[in-house]
Amino acid sequence: MTISSPISRLKGVGPTLEKSLNSMGIKNIADLLNHFPRKWETYQSINRIQDIKPGLVSFEAKVENIAMRRSNRHKRLTITEAILSDDTGTVRAVWFNQPYLSQTLLKGKIYRFRGNYEYKNGYVSLAAPSFEKPGTNVNKEDIITIYPETKKITSTIIRKLISQCLDYTNQLEDILPEEISQTHKLIPIDKAIKFLHQPKDFKELELAKRRISFEEMFELILTGLVIKQNIKTSPSVEIKYDPKFAKKFVGLLDFELTSAQKKAAHTILEDVDSDKPMNRMLEGDVGSGKTLVALMAAAMAYNSGYQSVIMVPTEILARQHFIGAEKLLSKLGIKVGLLISALKKSEREELKDKIRSGELDCIIGTHALISKDIEYQKLGLVVVDEQHRFGVNQRSTLKGKAKYMPHVLTMTATPIPRSLALVVYGDLDVSIIDELPPGRKPIQTKLVKEIDRVHVYSLIDSLIAKRQQVYIVCPLISESDKLGVKSVEAEYKTLQKTVFKHRKIGMVHGKLKAEEKSRIMDDFKSGKLDMLLATSVIEVGVDVPNATIMIIEGAERFGLAALHQLRGRVGRGEMQSHCYLFSDSENPATIKRLKALENTNDGFRLAQIDLELRGPGEIYGTMQSGILDLRVADIYDHKLISEVKQAAETFINKHNLLEYAQLAEKINRLKSITTLD
Repeated sequence: MTISSPISRLKGVGPTLEKSLNSMGIKNIADLLNHFPRKWETYQSINRIQDIKPGLVSFEAKVENIAMRRSNRHKRLTITEAILSDDTGTVRAVWFNQPYLSQTLLKGKIYRFRGNYEYKNGYVSLAAPSFEKPGTNVNKEDIITIYPETKKITSTIIRKLISQCLDYTNQLEDILPEEISQTHKLIPIDKAIKFLHQPKDFKELELAKRRISFEEMFELILTGLVIKQNIKTSPSVEIKYDPKFAKKFVGLLDFELTSAQKKAAHTILEDVDSDKPMNRMLEGDVGSGKTLVALMAAAMAYNSGYQSVIMVPTEILARQHFIGAEKLLSKLGIKVGLLISALKKSEREELKDKIRSGELDCIIGTHALISKDIEYQKLGLVVVDEQHRFGVNQRSTLKGKAKYMPHVLTMTATPIPRSLALVVYGDLDVSIIDELPPGRKPIQTKLVKEIDRVHVYSLIDSLIAKRQQVYIVCPLISESDKLGVKSVEAEYKTLQKTVFKHRKIGMVHGKLKAEEKSRIMDDFKSGKLDMLLATSVIEVGVDVPNATIMIIEGAERFGLAALHQLRGRVGRGEMQSHCYLFSDSENPATIKRLKALENTNDGFRLAQIDLELRGPGEIYGTMQSGILDLRVADIYDHKLISEVKQAAETFINKHNLLEYAQLAEKINRLKSITTLD
């Protein structure tokens, strides 16, 4: 038997179990060895129930009763509750969204439980404890491996199968170069895998985790460096940095740039003044002024005789950017165009000719910018706003429309913690705008329940009377999409007929035609509407300084980053702004996430919290599908990241990657996921 042998060769694996294992991606021995534990536990301190105190506890108890029910307020949430007992007392255990446990934990049987004993929702209980099946022979001193499980495949089953495979770890090829392992005192991969699955003590476990973590980080960081190296070997155009022209641009503004904006702009203008292509990401919180920095770069491109494009995710945002850019850049003689799919055929053809001939200097638009029929005369700078919303191929197509590698600036208002940016965006240089324009007041955010609605509506009405405006965001467009969740269309009808019938209300969502969306947004911006009901179509970039109140319905249905983006639509002026998050969720993780938004306006801090709560793969998974498969490595281990980065830089400067076939294959796979090319 080899590591390539099918899992059916193992003792105890019949057709049914094989099918279940296959569904988890475990088809052969190698797959099983690479099915790493998600955590490691011990049963060293077994308590009696009467002695347990809040915190991490372990004890043996009998299941007196167990049942699964659905939450009264959130029908998609299942709650499994069990009453556990020993001869000293009873305790309540609760699991969320694990309905199969009511079939797995058998009433009347004794198990070993381990978990957090804590006070939540008005009572003390054991929160989502792990447990061992009856008859499992576990010593108190043993380290117990807990694996990713399914209803049919438990950690106990996986541990039994793993025990049959550990003799085959010597067949695993070590992907790390030997000199890296020796320099950084890393144990061989076969030992690491053994120690990971069956550590005798915590020293062995730490050696294994360090080895696997180092490899995971090394592959990702090396991938970024390889991409960066490839980009720098491509020729680009020099956009000359003209200090006098830069001062002329700044002189047109009726406000002072923040020091962070100045620093970012200076770095970008230095980057583009080179025949090596810039590949930089500009991070900045909502309302920090990233677009203005991008416009300065576009102006500098014009000054050197090159076109620039600014690509954004929505037509609403494209129109808004166009109005602002044309107002500013036209004073410098720069001709700005707007390219969106809503244009009439004759308008589009005319615009195409102007772009092809070079008559237009700066073109702002959506995905229409990368249509096959669009040709640029002399494209020198590409700006992609909210870059995580675009696929790799879309960005690649836009770059490919230049006869050379253009300078590329990607922007995001979804801050990424530095440690994560280093790993995921190793190919990009990163600039950060970490301060807001002066005069902005922090948005007062409050998590509220249905019982608070009358009070919130009363407050809103009093503020509308003072000529302030309101956003109400709903998760869905129409009622038919999902029962029990507020929709824009239904709420629009309700509010028009009832509590706000004396106010002017508008509605905007993704199914409306572009012209209608634009007209409604213009009416809201001009003050013709008191209230705007919307989906998250208004999440990015929409700027209405007079809008000071936002209500987000079904807030639990939005991610933390999306909520922060939505909240950023208010607080754009000098008036105090408010954001009310309506949610009746009982899920502790959801409440913790929403409370985080209530407690801080700092997007970078929220990004860190979101990362801690949900994990990097879940946050960035749709953007970088498959890349953040960090099964052991800790994204917060700054010391390890620094060590790995140094090792990767030394390696790439000394060696030809092609000499390391397995490593090169892994890097090429990751390149196809991460690269902007």
